[in-house]
Amino acid sequence: MNRPREIPYRDELLADRSVHRRYEDGREEWRRRESGTTVRWHDNLGASGTDELLGQRIVKRQFSDGSVVYGRDIGYGRTVWGQDGTVLVNRTSFGGRMGVLLGGLGLATLAVTAAQYPPVSLSPEEEEELRQQAQSSSSGGGDGGGGDTSGDTGGDGGDGGDWDSGDSWNSDDGGSWSDDDFG
Repeated sequence: MNRPREIPYRDELLADRSVHRRYEDGREEWRRRESGTTVRWHDNLGASGTDELLGQRIVKRQFSDGSVVYGRDIGYGRTVWGQDGTVLVNRTSFGGRMGVLLGGLGLATLAVTAAQYPPVSLSPEEEEELRQQAQSSSSGGGDGGGGDTSGDTGGDGGDGGDWDSGDSWNSDDGGSWSDDDFG
């Protein structure tokens, strides 16, 4: 098991229904849902692209230059990105705050195991199979994730938690972003 580097972030729902994500390392990202399983994003470092929810808690981040990195939702508002094990923690969500609390208690269950790392690469056929799995599970709620990567690090990640496949950013708590939203 590995205790990963964690980068907390918070999301703010904006009036235009997009999301402004602020990372504690100073990065910022603006996100807008493009479809039920895709979010278009750009950041304050000049990077942009899309995040696509695949099955088995895997998120595909494709940069505007065509490069791809994968992340995996590991629960408690956490998503691990790349093989370096960097984990972004959603402090906006209940799950993220619970993960921070449990991590602060030193519980080893929040360590990252090799089985939790995302794939290094997927073939187009493997990606399509995961898309089909995500579609078949969306009727009862699917897996979620999302996140940010900086071009040089091989990837950092974003929000985790169960994701509702509806096109709305709103949750049942009056419209604020929750960990039930694909970020």
